[in-house]
Amino acid sequence: MRPESFDFLQKYLNNPSPTGFEKEGQKLWLEYIKPYTDSYFVDTYGTVVGVVNPEAKYKVVIEAHADEISYFVNYITKEGYLYLRRNGGSDPLVAPSKRVNIFGTKGIVKAVFGWPAIHVRKADQDKAPTIETVFLDCGAASADEVEELGIHVGSVVTFEDELMVLNDKFYVGRALDNRMGGFMIAEVARLLKENGKTLPFGLYIVNAVQEEIGLRGAEMVAHRINPDVAIVTDVTHDSQSPMYDKKTAGDISCGKGPVITYGPAVQNNLRDLIIDTAKEQDIAFQRAAATRSTGTDTDAFAYSGMGVASALISLPLKYMHTTVETVHKDDVEAVIQLIYETLLRIEDGHDFRYFV
Repeated sequence: MRPESFDFLQKYLNNPSPTGFEKEGQKLWLEYIKPYTDSYFVDTYGTVVGVVNPEAKYKVVIEAHADEISYFVNYITKEGYLYLRRNGGSDPLVAPSKRVNIFGTKGIVKAVFGWPAIHVRKADQDKAPTIETVFLDCGAASADEVEELGIHVGSVVTFEDELMVLNDKFYVGRALDNRMGGFMIAEVARLLKENGKTLPFGLYIVNAVQEEIGLRGAEMVAHRINPDVAIVTDVTHDSQSPMYDKKTAGDISCGKGPVITYGPAVQNNLRDLIIDTAKEQDIAFQRAAATRSTGTDTDAFAYSGMGVASALISLPLKYMHTTVETVHKDDVEAVIQLIYETLLRIEDGHDFRYFV
């Protein structure tokens, strides 16, 4: 990875972008991709789209989502403790003893998830943390003091953890789901520009908001772009670490390449084009099966308008929705390369229908 790319990745991942409040991260992303696109637009809720060949009739999307799970302040006790509601799939089980940032009216306020010590908890209290039992301590002694700090019901809370490199093989941190995807599609745009590739279609590099609460950003922007093709990238579960059941989770491993998904929302001919590209370019890949839906923005694009040929290329990830989400460096580079090479094989007016 180029030093400049890693600098952007680090800045982008370390910047909080909770669902519904992605603005600052989206600004960083837009500034990075501007030199590699012809134009861009930002929609009402903050989805950012960089466009190459905006006048072209045939439109191809590459997409990731920008938001990260978080919490909202929901209740402030008279003693100054804060109880929360989840914003997306936040897991209270990983919360106790974690440090957080609370986004108040006067700026960021530091706080911690408090938890009673092991030697004072009673056996009947020693249960897994839930959203009803975890709480924040911001150092205030009263509800009035909390208010003086600029914290109110509705203030957003994110974990403080930042990116690190593990054993020179893995990227580790919060929000790799799915800002790593935003990084990867931005790198595809960079490579196309720097390698002087001319595409015969309009390319829309989409960094969508609000995926974590129901694919909402993709749903909105799909209607606006009305694309012909959509290649979505998100993360999927590495199933090699303890506590996974491969019979249900599949046999997916970090370091063994991108994961190509089979499922009703995935257009078979587009998926096969991606697989053929991987084989031709000697890019190792893995396969996964979805059920009724992929649970990713692929579904929003596939079922928009009159139907969009859509496919999903996933990045294997350990420990999803924790502060130590982990991906392999080689997989990141392989996803970038696979999307890049696939775009070079899509033709103007490419007809992905099964028969005519």
